Amino acid sequence: MTPQISTTISTQGTRRLRINHTTKVSYAQPAASSHNEVRMTPLTLPGQTTLDARVTVSPAAATWSYWDYWGTQVTGFDLMDPHADLIITASSLVETHPPGPLPVAPAWAEVTECTAVSRLLEFATSTPRTTVGAELVERAREAAAGLDPHETAVAVSSLVADRVSYLPGTTGVNTSAAEAWDQGAGVCQDIAHLTIALLRGLGLPTRYVSGYLHPEREAELHRPVAGQSHAWIEYWAGDWCGYDPTNRTRADESHVVVGRGRDYDDVTPHKGIYRGVPGGPPEVTVQFTRVA
Repeated sequence: MTPQISTTISTQGTRRLRINHTTKVSYAQPAASSHNEVRMTPLTLPGQTTLDARVTVSPAAATWSYWDYWGTQVTGFDLMDPHADLIITASSLVETHPPGPLPVAPAWAEVTECTAVSRLLEFATSTPRTTVGAELVERAREAAAGLDPHETAVAVSSLVADRVSYLPGTTGVNTSAAEAWDQGAGVCQDIAHLTIALLRGLGLPTRYVSGYLHPEREAELHRPVAGQSHAWIEYWAGDWCGYDPTNRTRADESHVVVGRGRDYDDVTPHKGIYRGVPGGPPEVTVQFTRVA
């Protein structure tokens, strides 16, 4: 059956979301020093406007910001004194808008031609996280036989979501697309990586999107709710088009984009190095409040 794709603007209106993202790192023994990069600041795009954003650190440290190669805002900071804990708080106020109509689907020959002569090629090449076997790509090819690029993105996303159940705790940040397929369970990161791997295998440039998803479609005003970071994809079909394979829906006003890249490694929310003994995994909380 040919997938059905809505090309109409959502009936839901503009949203204004307050997002508080807190990461706490506790060390088994005080770290002598640490050097950190944070990617937690939402972008300003045609579908969203960042009205306010700030990153604070405890222990207090001077921070600086820059844009990386992929267009993501990075906040950097160094802690040169011993510290037992590190708390990073990213607060933002973002106005989001319903998605507009999808662009007219280009012919596959046009996709191939545009990919070969532009930076799209960077998003058409597999990475270690987005590598799968030829047999799996062939299954995706069969699922998308005769479909245009928009329909292909939906069909392949469904193929992945039918196979990989969303089950937190079953995979880690280093799980590859192939491992998630074999296991049949994973999180949004795994589902995004798998979808990207298969769409690239079919010749459709696709990139990984890191950001946030408000957990309630009909969010009550001024009521804080717990959420989490989220991952989805954007594929190129004349323009970049967002799709959330975990939830089988177009990316809309509930989605907030922080960064895009080839895979998770390009948009990791927090990474760095420290001098000290190994500690446990970080504690991460994300809170949403719809204010308008």
